Amino acid sequence: MKLALTTVFVLFSININLHAQVTKKVYKFSEDIETKMEKDTVPWKTQVGATDYAISGNYKKALETWDKTGSEIPSISAQDSVYFKEFKSQNAKEYILNRSKKEKIIIINEAHNNSRHRVFTTSLLKGLYKNGYRFLGIEALSDTLINQRKFPVLESGSMYIHESQYSNLIKEALDIGFILFNYEYKYVKGKTGKDREREQAKNITKVIVQNPNSKFLIHCGYDHLNEGIPGIKEWEKAMAGRLNDLTGINPFTIDQIPGSEKGNLKFNSPYIQMANSKKPVVMVNAKGKTYNGEINENKADCRIIHPLSVYNNGRADWLTLDGRRKFFHIPANSISEYPVLVMAYRNNEFEQEGIPADIAEITNKNQTVDLVLDKGNYRIIVKNKDYKIIQDYQQKIN
Repeated sequence: MKLALTTVFVLFSININLHAQVTKKVYKFSEDIETKMEKDTVPWKTQVGATDYAISGNYKKALETWDKTGSEIPSISAQDSVYFKEFKSQNAKEYILNRSKKEKIIIINEAHNNSRHRVFTTSLLKGLYKNGYRFLGIEALSDTLINQRKFPVLESGSMYIHESQYSNLIKEALDIGFILFNYEYKYVKGKTGKDREREQAKNITKVIVQNPNSKFLIHCGYDHLNEGIPGIKEWEKAMAGRLNDLTGINPFTIDQIPGSEKGNLKFNSPYIQMANSKKPVVMVNAKGKTYNGEINENKADCRIIHPLSVYNNGRADWLTLDGRRKFFHIPANSISEYPVLVMAYRNNEFEQEGIPADIAEITNKNQTVDLVLDKGNYRIIVKNKDYKIIQDYQQKIN
């Protein structure tokens, strides 16, 4: 089987140890992101660009830019196709919440340029809390005051937390009652990827030992959830496998990446079309086994297959969390110049260098763009192409 999985980790290994710098240009215009990529000479410049697009609220451009890192058109063998057809789709959220009742540790991953993965984890939080989960480990987090402040700020961790859906994931978890913890390793020159996997597992184990009667959700990046042989051989074992060794607890691992759409449809996994679902699904066979890849694959316990996004005024349908969040139309007559970045901050968070609950770029007066927001009171900030605030007003979402 040949499925294209882009696993260039240079950017993430470098940036994971850098605390976010507070600058006025954390959120960038598309033109500036493109210019930066054109001028950049590092091999991982498209990874940086994809992450910048994700942070700036442009989901589709983030995917399209990531495609440039070396995506290939995937294909599957006849044997893999027959094997996949042994499984039937089940609603992913319902399956995970039901299975969570008998699990103690759940590890779910994300691609750092794909905000959809964070939204799906967010959709699980209330159900997991109801089922006894109280601790949430966040790979990108370094903020020791997060459980007191109750919302993330620009200096709460790595650059990934600047993205609105990551911020919303953290904020919702805190509002529900989760205790958040950081488990990232402390970088020292000379440490290896293997050291990182070891220390991540040790840091999580410490929290588990201190809270033996609790249940734990871990939100990590990419291959750290690998329970088999990781793609990066120098690791020997990834964090999830080492966590199993240290605790004696087999985590329930959920891989979101292979079954997610790409920027260009030709790079999509054939399994997305074969599953043919309008909701995220996991595949389960007659014996109760979840589909986790080709025969004898042992990276994770199951794979989520996400359907293709449907867009409404430029925004993906899954941003609404099944209709819970509302579309807020940005009135064109309120904007006097273009392009602009429109950001919605929860009240009292902008002043503390918080992270917008949503962000959108509007390039011209004929473009229709909505923000997607939970009910509540927001401060709307509009910036022009020079990153100067040209509008600042309050907005209530009912």
